[in-house]
Amino acid sequence: MIVDSLKSAWKVADLRKKILFTLLMFLVFRIGAHIPVPFIDRTKLLQLIGEGTLVQFFDAISGGAFKSFTVFAMSIAPYINASIIMQLLQVVIPSLQQLAKEGDEGRKKITQYIRYGTVVLGFIQALGLSIGLLQPTLALPAPGYKWPVILLISLVLTAGTAFLMWLGEMITERGIGNGISLIIFAGIVSRVPDGLKYILQLVQAGEANILSLLVLIVIAVLVIAAIVYIQEGQRRIPVQYAKRVVGRKVYGGQSTHIPMKVNQAGVIPVIFAISILAFPQQISTWFRGSWFANFVQTWFQMNGTWQSIPYLLVYAMMIILFTYFYTGITFNPIDVADNIKKYGGFIPGLRPGRPTAEYISKVLSRITMAGAVFLALIAVLPSIVIGLTGFKNIYFGGTSLLIVVGVALETMKQLESHLLMRHYQGFMK
Repeated sequence: MIVDSLKSAWKVADLRKKILFTLLMFLVFRIGAHIPVPFIDRTKLLQLIGEGTLVQFFDAISGGAFKSFTVFAMSIAPYINASIIMQLLQVVIPSLQQLAKEGDEGRKKITQYIRYGTVVLGFIQALGLSIGLLQPTLALPAPGYKWPVILLISLVLTAGTAFLMWLGEMITERGIGNGISLIIFAGIVSRVPDGLKYILQLVQAGEANILSLLVLIVIAVLVIAAIVYIQEGQRRIPVQYAKRVVGRKVYGGQSTHIPMKVNQAGVIPVIFAISILAFPQQISTWFRGSWFANFVQTWFQMNGTWQSIPYLLVYAMMIILFTYFYTGITFNPIDVADNIKKYGGFIPGLRPGRPTAEYISKVLSRITMAGAVFLALIAVLPSIVIGLTGFKNIYFGGTSLLIVVGVALETMKQLESHLLMRHYQGFMK
């Protein structure tokens, strides 16, 4: 089905241009991911950052740019953080909430605020990395140049993030799919060859057997199938609209439904949880050899042993809590019930207004639990895979699979909608 859609899209000149433009932007992204940040000793850097969960996550979404510390080392993370903060602010600031309801003009202003926030957060994050992490790895051109070099590195990293943000917006405007999501997608997929090479080297060296490889393949297939099932899963609440007579015309009378996704929050709760749990790991790098650093290295790592159980339990609980929190701020049952009532609709067996809102809230709570547990299982999957197979460096973990499959599904839906639109245009002509 996917291959047929791609073949059909390639035959349409306009869609072919969009696909080629998107691939060209991917090429630009991969070239930038190999341009190094100046004045960094990368041998010392690799020894310093290690193999923590946060390092693996950011290295995956940046396409390997984080460990090699290129101009795209921070990837699009500041943009994601700025977007999340803006969504949270819309809940507590009435003016932003009103701006979000003003249609295209309001969305343009909010997008502009997100751009400014991305640059500010990017510079703060880059400055924090340069001061807190990179100082031991600096290769200064001369004594006394530490602070100018730190400022230069911070500006280079911020410029790389700003360029990626522009690249993503260009893909959204002139290519296929959501540009920001596709950049993350491209970064994760670019790590697949390295992951396959690593697995084959382990098998050839005798450190892993064929059975472990088969277990890894079976787990990957099952996880992809589960992700597709959950991502496409919906609870459809039926809605009936009463007939209305306006002048000589009769409106309404049709039946429809409210599609409520099982995984309403997407991958955002996982990013929230990783970001918070990263603090102890980051602080431990500043106090190497201390009891705190030893405690974190022993009990706060996803290494596939029984010692990682406390970390996994905390990680899973935080994901479940953040799933409920994020779903609560992005889906408001009261607003949905008010809109249904406004247009003369009702859920069969329920009165419009408060009873409808309470019913929608009850359904949302149930399906959110299913989505939250699913996200938690996907997030702790790499540790389970390590324990079962012995593969210690899984480039393509559960979170990465969740992002890749989700972005691929959304992009294919958009491609099929373009094809459907052109099919109807051709039919009308």
